Amino acid sequence: MVIAVLLGSVRSERLGLRAAKWVMAQLKARGHEAVLVDAAELDLPILDKMWKELKKDKSAENEELKKKLAKVAKLYARADGFAIVSAEYNHSAPPGLTNLIDYFLEEYGFRPSAIVCYSSGAYGGVRAAMQLRALLPEVGLPTIPSLQPIPKIGEALSEEGVALTQELAEKSGKFFDEFEWYMRAMAAERKKGMPY
Repeated sequence: MVIAVLLGSVRSERLGLRAAKWVMAQLKARGHEAVLVDAAELDLPILDKMWKELKKDKSAENEELKKKLAKVAKLYARADGFAIVSAEYNHSAPPGLTNLIDYFLEEYGFRPSAIVCYSSGAYGGVRAAMQLRALLPEVGLPTIPSLQPIPKIGEALSEEGVALTQELAEKSGKFFDEFEWYMRAMAAERKKGMPY
């Protein structure tokens, strides 16, 4: 399977890259292709026009943005699923993440999403995850039932994305098993045709 791993934090001292590295390592260990889509690296402006509108725009002013988004769209066309790595800012998902998500729509079409949320506190970002549960299905990315929260991320993961707690190292298998099941099931159904 091909999985786009969306990292939405753009803060200079973010810890989310640890979580993204961990997610990618878990997916690669299962034989999947995991590709990072990092909102900080993309440095997208606040959404004015979606990708589907920009690609029709013939003006030169958006050329650099179109190049960035074309690469992302190409990845999304191959993706079987989306792993969403989200911080929790003020009980909500980071604006960089929602901005990244909002640039696309049809490209998500009936592909599952799995939410990995994190925070420096004890709740592991679950309040942001609840907001993402409303957003993601609306754009065509139904969420799998399980979440993978990472509380106290600075203590839970090394800078290289290696689990430092027994909980994270040993009890995340069910989450990734479930994600794989949904990816396989939805890939099989997409081959039969879309319901619209």
